[in-house]
Amino acid sequence: MSEVLSSARRLSLLDSLGETANQQNAMLLVQLRWLAVFGQAFTIVLGTLLLDLQLPMAPMFGIVGLLVLLNLVSMLRPRMGGEVRNAELMAGLVFDLSALTALLYLSGGASNPFAFLYVLQVTLGAVLLEAWSTWVLAALACLCFGLLMRFHVPLVVSSAAGDAAHQFQLHIAGMFVCFLLVVVLLVLFTGQISANLRRRDQGLADLRQQAAEHDHIVRIGLLASGAAHELGTPLATLSVILGDWKRMAVFRDDPDLRQELDDMDAALQRCKGIVGGILMTAGEARGEAPALTTVAESLATLVDRWGEVSPGVPLEVILETPLDEVAFRRTPIVSDTSLRQMLFNVLDNAREVSPGWVCLSLRCHGGELAVTVRDRGPGFSPAMLANFGKPYQSSKDRPGSGLGLFLVVNVMRKLGGEARAANAPEGGAVVTLRLPMAALMVEA
Repeated sequence: MSEVLSSARRLSLLDSLGETANQQNAMLLVQLRWLAVFGQAFTIVLGTLLLDLQLPMAPMFGIVGLLVLLNLVSMLRPRMGGEVRNAELMAGLVFDLSALTALLYLSGGASNPFAFLYVLQVTLGAVLLEAWSTWVLAALACLCFGLLMRFHVPLVVSSAAGDAAHQFQLHIAGMFVCFLLVVVLLVLFTGQISANLRRRDQGLADLRQQAAEHDHIVRIGLLASGAAHELGTPLATLSVILGDWKRMAVFRDDPDLRQELDDMDAALQRCKGIVGGILMTAGEARGEAPALTTVAESLATLVDRWGEVSPGVPLEVILETPLDEVAFRRTPIVSDTSLRQMLFNVLDNAREVSPGWVCLSLRCHGGELAVTVRDRGPGFSPAMLANFGKPYQSSKDRPGSGLGLFLVVNVMRKLGGEARAANAPEGGAVVTLRLPMAALMVEA
């Protein structure tokens, strides 16, 4: 069981963010490069066939082919595992910049209206890269643009309409198309990159919140363990005193006093059982093998024990269909004290607001165990639903209340499950706990 819990913790820290922001941004660059590949190929063909431009087709399509090859490699990189580093993103942008420079060199150099695509490359670098990398990319773009002013293959129009006025009109039209292209791509991709970064920041904030909650739980556990140790001695003393009183004639011969002593002894034994449960949950029960049970046996034990501590409160138990009989009645699971105590907390909360009726429904199907507790109380307030699982969120007006559901949510999270709260349409609160069966099963 401890191995399952430790694995859940590691996965929660490594996989809670899914793909990292840089991996998502790398995939965005791949999408942008695909657009560039199809756009460049379309522009080359269009310019040659419709605008009568004399373009070196073979080398230009060779450069486009290199971009396709880079994209195929880049599509595999984020899925190979590991963080996408700043150097890898910069290398991809430098390659794109070089390919753009080569295409411009073969099609008029700096006079080509698509030279303004350098602005798009530098803007993406400013968003994705570290500061020094952005300045290097900007300097490289300025250098390439400057070299294209001096070194390039002149753009030639083969038709008779290739006079200066016609070429100027083509240049203006190309500038307009380039302007629209840069604006649309900047809005689409920088917006998506910003969304990736915001999700990354939100994920980190959630991890920090989980770490703070975990520390809070550790402090509560230490406090409970220390209190259990301190209570052990006075409880043992009371047990001895009650045993002596039972042997005294004044108590032995009076049936009423004898009954009161029996009630006191039962309450004392319950207190000792609670203290023992706290120490066992804290990991201080030594030399005991983990108890094995089944979901059916655990449910029956839970109902019996809760009935003993909550006499007179009707508990309706429902087994939802379809029911996986093998997983429910025969699959061995570990009898976990913290899980049982968590369910007790939910049932106790329901009993306090709805002493006339509490319903516990269980669903065991598809490798998942789901337990739902319903009551007929006033339900959750909107504020409690919005802050469900946060410490000290409670409708009970007494100090320290609100820790029960906080512990429930965190125990479920550690086991790889989830806890949800809602209000039933007919009134009352509904708390649903979902847990994968694998978190409770014994590993081979």
